[in-house]
Amino acid sequence: MNKFLLGRKGEDEAVLFLQDNGYRIVARNVRAKFGEIDVVARDGAALCFVEIKARSGVRFGLPEEALTAEKRRRLVRLATWYLQRSRLAEGCPIRFDVLSILTDKDPHAPRIRLIKGAFEAA
Repeated sequence: MNKFLLGRKGEDEAVLFLQDNGYRIVARNVRAKFGEIDVVARDGAALCFVEIKARSGVRFGLPEEALTAEKRRRLVRLATWYLQRSRLAEGCPIRFDVLSILTDKDPHAPRIRLIKGAFEAA
């Protein structure tokens, strides 16, 4: 499976997983000229910016390990831009979650791990 299809399949699986776990999806693939937010969702009172990382194997590490410091900074910048634009988060907590999808053993039964509050905005 090519990288684009793996990413799209992973993102679709992630949204279903989030919904099954009580998240309400607000937006998907929010694009700005300096990047993209995979999923914006509500988890209870919190507005969550969810980064989805999918891999077909662990040769280069776990999916969540691909979230470098630079990517975290970019996500915080994107979230700030989104919040200023949407005004959805007035008075509610903000959280950065990571959803890790690993399809190495069985692509039809991926291992999904949700890391709530994976990092803080610095």
